[in-house]
Amino acid sequence: MSTSNDLNLADRPLGRRALLAGIPGLALLVAGCSSSDDESSTGSTATSTGTSTATADGEAAAGSVAALAQAFYNTLDADQKTTVLLDYTLDNAKRWSNLPQGLITGGAGGGGGMPSGGMPSGGMPSGATGEMPSGGPPSGGMPSGSGTSGGAPGGGGGSSQGRVGIALGELSDEQLAAFTTLLKAATGTTSGLGYDEIEQQLAADDYLQDNGGGDTYGRGQFYVAILGSPQDSGTWEFQFGGHHMAVANTYVDGKLAGATPSFRGSEPFQKFELDGQSYQPMKAKHQAFAALLAGLNTKQLTAAKLADTYSDLVLGPGNDWAFPTEYEGVQISTLSAKQKKLALAAIAGYVNDIADDDAATVLAKYEEELDDTYIAYSGTTALTERNDYIRIDGPSVWIEFSMQNGIVLSGNHPHSVWRDRTSDYGGTQS
Repeated sequence: MSTSNDLNLADRPLGRRALLAGIPGLALLVAGCSSSDDESSTGSTATSTGTSTATADGEAAAGSVAALAQAFYNTLDADQKTTVLLDYTLDNAKRWSNLPQGLITGGAGGGGGMPSGGMPSGGMPSGATGEMPSGGPPSGGMPSGSGTSGGAPGGGGGSSQGRVGIALGELSDEQLAAFTTLLKAATGTTSGLGYDEIEQQLAADDYLQDNGGGDTYGRGQFYVAILGSPQDSGTWEFQFGGHHMAVANTYVDGKLAGATPSFRGSEPFQKFELDGQSYQPMKAKHQAFAALLAGLNTKQLTAAKLADTYSDLVLGPGNDWAFPTEYEGVQISTLSAKQKKLALAAIAGYVNDIADDDAATVLAKYEEELDDTYIAYSGTTALTERNDYIRIDGPSVWIEFSMQNGIVLSGNHPHSVWRDRTSDYGGTQS
């Protein structure tokens, strides 16, 4: 990918394409200076209703994600602060989706619609307990050519109320700089992953905005929220997302307790150019999965092949804590050392989306569990055709990658999700 550091936010319209590529100096300058009764929280300020009352003035280590969240918060005006800082509850944490905000809420138009829904042709996998995501299809119904081969939608969910927080398009240059510093601290530095991949995904949405999607798309339609109190004690979440993206980092007592659910996708899928730059957001993830399947022999591929056709993700938005109780595919313990490295590289393609030190800790855990982890796929091994699908499922890790039909553009594009059987939403299940 080619990037530039000389773009000027002030010269941009609402889309603010220079958000992540053009304000590192300003960012460094800034860096210096409704819940339900049955929900619960591990936060230190938990109440009888299970919520954690939000404040943004607690003790936080200098340079930590919590301290940078406070710094971002302090750039906001009174109304913006009320919008961004919310109580930590599971209800708020679950307010993410792969859809643009306008399509979730039935607001703005554009060229989109509900992505193709995602249960396999035989229904839910054995032992899974997923349910229809809340909200149903967005206003305007399903786009032409979408739909499933059976079962409930798995990839178009999320709350019908839309995301919480404030849209990037409503922030000033100073506020965007503080947000960017926060985002960089919470995400990884690996090329093609982490912060770099997010920058490319935002460019992809700007591309959709310019090429048929309209104002429903573009980085100005991505939302940031702080759930709970960003500090060194208690539970809080840094939440950022929009079309094809969900960042949900939950921190407990100053440490990352969970970085999932984490959604990534991109339309367009192939390389594209915007404002003189070249982008391909999902290249690293796709190449790692394709290399993993290419490294399996015929017998192993037969063992890994799923009987059903998967038209989208099983555990997409709205299908929380619905992990199958039985494993499918080929067990990684049966693979060679070289093949195991390919499997671990595919997992790292998601774990390295989070801050480097946190990623090393999580990846070490997944490596310890690697022999008890499974690989399964359906469709072609190239993972470029519609309904091509691959899954990595272990004692903790769950990753899916699914190829979809185009919505705004022709051609296929991927949806993918990283979940964790033990630490989704920081472990908060109800």
